[in-house]
Amino acid sequence: MNWFFRAIIVLASAGLIVGCTGEKEATITILISPDHIKGWKAIGEAFSKKYPNLKVNFEAPSSSTDDRQTKYTTCFLAEDAAYDLVYMDIIWVPKFASKGWLEPLDDKFPESARADFLPGDIEGSIYKGKIYRVPMQSDAGMLYFRKDLLEKAKLKPPQTFSELMRACTKLQKKPDLYGYVFQGKQYEGLVCNFLEILWGYGGDVFDSDGKLVINSPEAVKALGWLVDAVRNYQVCPMGVTTYNEEECHRTFQEGHAVFMRNWPYAWSMTQQEGSPVKGKVGIVPMVHAAGKKSAATLGGWGIGISKFSNNKKEAWKFIEFATSAPIQKLLHEREGLIPTRKSLFKDKDILEKSPHYGKLYKVLLGARPRPVHERYTEISDIMQKHLSASLIGDETPRQAARLMAVEIEVALGQK
Repeated sequence: MNWFFRAIIVLASAGLIVGCTGEKEATITILISPDHIKGWKAIGEAFSKKYPNLKVNFEAPSSSTDDRQTKYTTCFLAEDAAYDLVYMDIIWVPKFASKGWLEPLDDKFPESARADFLPGDIEGSIYKGKIYRVPMQSDAGMLYFRKDLLEKAKLKPPQTFSELMRACTKLQKKPDLYGYVFQGKQYEGLVCNFLEILWGYGGDVFDSDGKLVINSPEAVKALGWLVDAVRNYQVCPMGVTTYNEEECHRTFQEGHAVFMRNWPYAWSMTQQEGSPVKGKVGIVPMVHAAGKKSAATLGGWGIGISKFSNNKKEAWKFIEFATSAPIQKLLHEREGLIPTRKSLFKDKDILEKSPHYGKLYKVLLGARPRPVHERYTEISDIMQKHLSASLIGDETPRQAARLMAVEIEVALGQK
């Protein structure tokens, strides 16, 4: 029995497919990545089984997140109703909401309905007190480790930055085995890595009142730890300042690193047949300073409604359907997408397929969105420049923290 027909049976038994009549005929359109198009189209067909007068049109022109953001932006600037549904990366929410391009969902998605969703995913869906998307797919950074090497050395998985550095120094055997790999290239991934360390030292970019606090002792310590890893203790490969996710994953999977900071997608790749590290990998939340807490940088996607849609009522029906527990479970089974509903991390079928989800759940519970600011892209660009400069030795951590603060203040018109 193929996946779609099995999905229909499951959804029908869950009460999600019951033929309905009386709605207006409409086609609602959403822009998505082609990477998971088969799963999404199957969900669209199942949705039309429940609502025979409603169809879903999936446009999937590019795998590039930037390309899809540009396409949405161009449409919204023209106040075009071409897209009813907005499938959003978490960092798009403040930008789109601040421009008035999204429909607030507070009346449709009250706090009681949000209770089953991961808290970070909900926090990242809110801008200035209003919620603009329903979380669909979660993601967060975490620390991978070679459990076989730690067990042989009689070491426990590290919990603090000091423990991680000591383990790296003790276990690495350069040049074949380095202690740590992370996304050190000058791009968004570097900001995500830095934020986890910054939060782990108790710092932040903005405080709870929206005041810029990046020029802080905590920021200097966080960046100093990364600089130590790259330049002083040299527990990272020399090329780590050019690494993105895939370079990290490849180095770790080929057995050349003890620890790796990466996203959950890398887990399944390490466990494939033929992987040199299959069965030898563990995961834990990113480490923290003594007396502080771990935090993961949140990624992930959710669905909102375009302010310009002519089918808002119908679009909400699809959001309710697509973000329901049975659908998220099926998308996990079919496409490997990480659910956003807490209840699914206790689901026996999911745990059987993905036994590491028990530990991943702890990571996701501690996940935090990047600064929820309508000009986050500019903020990130400034941070990337100075973080990278510090890693390659052009700026000290103290200089980088000060320059980040000055340039962000200027960009935001605060100075």
